[in-house]
Order: sequence, then C-alpha cells, then structure tokens
Amino acid sequence: MNRSEISRRDLLKSAAALPFAGFAAGARASEKVLSQNPRTGQGAFQYEVLHDWLTPPDNIKWGDTHGLAQDSQGRIYVAHTVHPSSVSTDAVVVFDQEGKFIKSWGSEFKGGAHGLDIRREGREEFLYHCDTARRLVVKTTLDGKVVWQVGAPTEPGVYQKPEQWCPTNVAFGPNYEVYVGDGYGSSYIHKYDRHGGYLGLIARPGKEKGQVNCPHGLWVDTRDGTPKLAVCDRSNNRIQNLTLEGKHIDFVTEGMRAPCHLKFNGDLALVPDLSSVVTILDKSNKPVAHLGDGHPTNLRGVPRSQFIPGKFVHPHTAIWLGKRDILVAEWVPIGRVTRLRWLE
Repeated sequence: MNRSEISRRDLLKSAAALPFAGFAAGARASEKVLSQNPRTGQGAFQYEVLHDWLTPPDNIKWGDTHGLAQDSQGRIYVAHTVHPSSVSTDAVVVFDQEGKFIKSWGSEFKGGAHGLDIRREGREEFLYHCDTARRLVVKTTLDGKVVWQVGAPTEPGVYQKPEQWCPTNVAFGPNYEVYVGDGYGSSYIHKYDRHGGYLGLIARPGKEKGQVNCPHGLWVDTRDGTPKLAVCDRSNNRIQNLTLEGKHIDFVTEGMRAPCHLKFNGDLALVPDLSSVVTILDKSNKPVAHLGDGHPTNLRGVPRSQFIPGKFVHPHTAIWLGKRDILVAEWVPIGRVTRLRWLE
C-alpha cells in the first residue's frame, strides 16, 4: 500500500464525521427530460446524470480515472492509471466533444496518471501531467510529445529524499507561472515558469493560516479581478485562498468535506469532493448546489452493480463542458466518467 492510498483512506475516515452544509436555492430549472436517467441538483442547478458517458474501446480498461482536460477544439483528455487486465497500457485517452473515442497514448504514465490540465501558450496548447508513480510533473504537446519534466526540486532544500515529493495537480498563473501541489509527498506548494525553471516555495505543510495538508488540487481564481491561488487543502477539509506569493487570504469551509480540485466558470466554482459529492460555489464561495451526494456510503472496490444510480462514490476531478454541463471522473478501481447534463 503506497502513501497516497493510506492518506486517502485516513482522509475519508475523518471526512465522514464532518457536517454537510445546506444549499442556497435558486430559480427552478425545466422538468423536461427525454430519458429515465436519474437527476440531481437544486434550484437553477439541476442535472441529468449520465454515468459512463465516456467509455474506452475494448482494448483499454479504465484504472482509477484521475484527470480530465478539454482543449480549444472540444477534445476531451482522460488520465487513468490503467487496469491490470487492460490490453493497452495507454494512460491518456482522447475523445471528441460528443464522447466518441479518437485515440490513446501515454503508456509511460501507466500506474501514475493523476493530475491533468491544459493551457494555451501563444498559438499552441500544452498538457501538464502529474505522475504519482514516477513522481514527475511533465509538460507535453496534445499528442504526448514531452517538452520538459521535473522531479523533486532541490532549490528550497526541503526534501532529503526524492520520494518525499509526489505532485498531484498544477495551476496556471497570469504570467505563465505553474503552481504545483505536492499533495502526496510532503504538502508543499512550489512555483515554476513555463519552461520548468524553479521560481520559489509558496506554501509549507501544517494546519495554520498559510499552511496546507495534502494540497491535492489548486487553481487561480480571477473572479473578483485580483488573481489568487485557491488550494484544495484536502486533509485540512477546506479550500484555502492565498496570494500568488503564498500569503493567506481566507478559508472556505462551508460545504467542504475532502475537496480534490476546482475549476471556474464565470462566477461559479466547481469542486469535486472525494467524500462522494460535487459542489458548486457562487462568487462569494457559498454552496449553491450539491450534486450526486452519495455520502456517507463508501463503495470503492465493491461490484459496480452496487453503485447507486445518480450518486457519486469518490469524485476526483471535474471540468465544465460548454455553458453549464459538467464532466466528473471518479477514484474507483474500474474508473467512471459521468456527464451531468444541465436541465435548462
């Protein structure tokens, strides 16, 4: 059993005891649904639940589905660990915006494909991978060509051994900075330039203001006009907002159990939570919807037939699709990617 498995298990045990905050109701969404798929949500945030909306071809069998990204052409990238019974060892699987398989690649990420995000730099887009098996941050083209990769940074002098570092996700600053959360290593946050050059240490481990414990996911929040680093401080059961230099701003705790990552769409923040729910926050970081809440049931590792339709097991990442749709990848042994189709 590796360190990440232990930390996740301990995390879920502690998160189960946390209270779950109420939601703010909005305007009613349409009741018109053309299928018998389950629905989830509240107020203006109601969705049809399409489990296994993305399924790989027969030669690929999902491992844990960890990372999601979408490029400017609508293509969707899924990072998964690869199931032992899979014929193909490709850990990155690409679909079109309608969910049709296009191609796969990235066998070098087998067993470690975790965080996956995309950024346009000039005229080109790049994928940033966090590989928890090889303990690397890897920048590639959209076809998987490696641009650069970095392991444990020596500059800050905080790691005595390479295995004390294990990156989980990245975020992108306004001047092409790359923020890296060492979520499964020693709980530091580091900053790099777009060429992989080290720029500095942003946050250290702990529970106090400005400190983090399993900074699993992070993103730069620009909703109020001043960029700040929003950190899914998972083992502290909170989101923590920092300046881009690492100074504490505030905590977000309402509705948070074990937040994994976050993405923004206008004034809304999307927070997949490992403790069986996906939460949407408004501009003031108040919950406006809790989606697919399966808490406190822990079904990881049980037969798929025991999964409850419309309920999540362990959401690990999520992205916005189009105006309001959502795509969710879960940390389950035979992965699952669910589309939440907004009911207008």
